[in-house]
Amino acid sequence: MNYEHPTACGEDVMRHASPDTLTTLLPLLESFRQVGSLVERKPGIFYRGGKAFLHFHEDSSGLFADVKLDGASFTRWPVNTSTEQAALLDRLQRALGSALS
Repeated sequence: MNYEHPTACGEDVMRHASPDTLTTLLPLLESFRQVGSLVERKPGIFYRGGKAFLHFHEDSSGLFADVKLDGASFTRWPVNTSTEQAALLDRLQRALGSALS
């Protein structure tokens, strides 16, 4: 399976996060898995209400989550540090109105 997708500038390659990369995000993934309204159809790819909601990308600048916090369009969030991951969890909690563990 080819995960490579060129970025808009064409200088770097943005790809879906590999299985090895996803293992570095296990605590974050476990938190998402606890949200009853999210369904993980493939590792690291979550759906809500039958529509794509959250997935991960990587490139030379780091790891990112693309998430539809407004329910309509994807917003890219860096998830390289525990602080960035906590910020995403907080924002997701507010967007969904549900408690995350």
